[in-house]
Amino acid sequence: MRIGSLLASAVLATGLAVLSQPANAAAPAVQITKIYYNSPGSPDNGANGSLNGEYVQLKNTTGKAVNLKGWTMRDKTARADHIYTFGAFTLGTGKTVTLRTGVGRDTSTTRYWGRSGGGTFAYIWNQVSDTAYLRNPSGKLIDSCSYNSSRADYKLC
Repeated sequence: MRIGSLLASAVLATGLAVLSQPANAAAPAVQITKIYYNSPGSPDNGANGSLNGEYVQLKNTTGKAVNLKGWTMRDKTARADHIYTFGAFTLGTGKTVTLRTGVGRDTSTTRYWGRSGGGTFAYIWNQVSDTAYLRNPSGKLIDSCSYNSSRADYKLC
């Protein structure tokens, strides 16, 4: 008798159930795909162009549009001013949206956190180490991405 058959017989005889998880868990409906945490140019002085040089990209990995109204993006510090809440916005099938730190006009492909002034304090993403958290309107963690490197300007998640 094979070992697998013996194991199956033992499980059936004892009434135990063996649960296994798939090798690769399903990807979230919306994924963080990139964090550009060290905006290009120097110095990082908090000017709007520099603020918009740092961003997070989210991709809809499903076969249908996802309504992001009420979803939040935040960094590890979880300070009240480091939480972005999506207003009325639908991310189309397979589409990507870029969430930029600074000020701008929201479009179907780019949203703006609206941070301005305050010099370096206006930035969201630390230049060495941080974590981005994406949560749905009920607060469930959908995806996160961490980086810990001063040798790169961005992280592919």
